[in-house]
Amino acid sequence: MDFKTYQPAPDLLKGRVILVTGCGDGIGRAAAINYALHGATVVLHGRSLNKLEIIYDEIEALGAPQPAILPLQLSSASAHEFETLYTTLDKQFGRLDGILHNAGILGERVPLENYPTEVWDDVLNVNLRAPFVLTQALLPLLKRSDSASIIFTSSGVGRDARAEWGAYSVSKFGVEALSQIFAREFADQDNLRFNCINPGGTRTAMRAKAYPSEDPKTLPTPEDIMPAYLYLMGKDSHAVTGESIDAQ
Repeated sequence: MDFKTYQPAPDLLKGRVILVTGCGDGIGRAAAINYALHGATVVLHGRSLNKLEIIYDEIEALGAPQPAILPLQLSSASAHEFETLYTTLDKQFGRLDGILHNAGILGERVPLENYPTEVWDDVLNVNLRAPFVLTQALLPLLKRSDSASIIFTSSGVGRDARAEWGAYSVSKFGVEALSQIFAREFADQDNLRFNCINPGGTRTAMRAKAYPSEDPKTLPTPEDIMPAYLYLMGKDSHAVTGESIDAQ
């Protein structure tokens, strides 16, 4: 698939209910807005309620379907909080048509010999545990959809381990496995699909933290890579599951 030429239909996601985690800024923000502009009711997740309210107002101002706000601290969320999330979405929507697991943290760029264990735990909790527990908790809602898409966010260092990428790399290797296992365990249900997306080097705050000497102007913006995110979430990828694709 050449995403440079992909043209999603304007109503690609009309009537769909989609949860986007980590949508306070960067790729998550761009995805939430683009999903809404293509007809979806977007459930906005993030750590900062203020950022979520700004995106909420922006989506409403664009004339897109009214979104919902869902603040949740993924690094420390309890089983009870995930159950409450399920109950809230069940009462409000009755089903879920997609999840973009975008929330993630970088951790530290240091050798494993010096990697702080508390940072390791935080990175694994947000980047790997949360996508697993959130997907598991919301599967009953996803099963009610006629075509639900679950997208996990991978990375180049989730396929090729590199020095000093520590917990981030390990978490992304885990995400690749998580997506494939879900896809294979639900291979007989054609209304559920699970895929990974590697956004590649993109102009985000996380990228700037990882590569402080890099000129961000040389990188594509989150908006530039949205065709891949729309493709995987929409009906055009209905038969695609268990894959790991590059957004660039």
